[in-house]
Amino acid sequence: MDNAFIYWEFVRKVLAPMPGAVEGRTHDTPSFHIKKKFLLRLREDNETLAVYHEDRDRWMAKDPNVFFITDHYLNYSYVLVKMADVEPADLEKLLIESWYYRAGAKLIKEYESR
Repeated sequence: MDNAFIYWEFVRKVLAPMPGAVEGRTHDTPSFHIKKKFLLRLREDNETLAVYHEDRDRWMAKDPNVFFITDHYLNYSYVLVKMADVEPADLEKLLIESWYYRAGAKLIKEYESR
């Protein structure tokens, strides 16, 4: 089975139940948005995830071999994730934190009242 499919299935499993999370395509790759705000996408290499996160430095400090940025992302609030190397628990935490940054008060309240 293609690794990109396995990676994306994990992302989908975490985000699909989150209020407002909408799966789509960005730059012809799988992605998720919250209320038209970009959340994340699988990059063209099918091995790297670009995730919106307002505290990416914390993740990059945790494991710079897994969490990193390129020059393209220096001025944006995104962290790149090597899907083959990330621990599932870390990825799940990152995705949920990312959702919180984008969701807004109404969706957060809906999620937390479940």
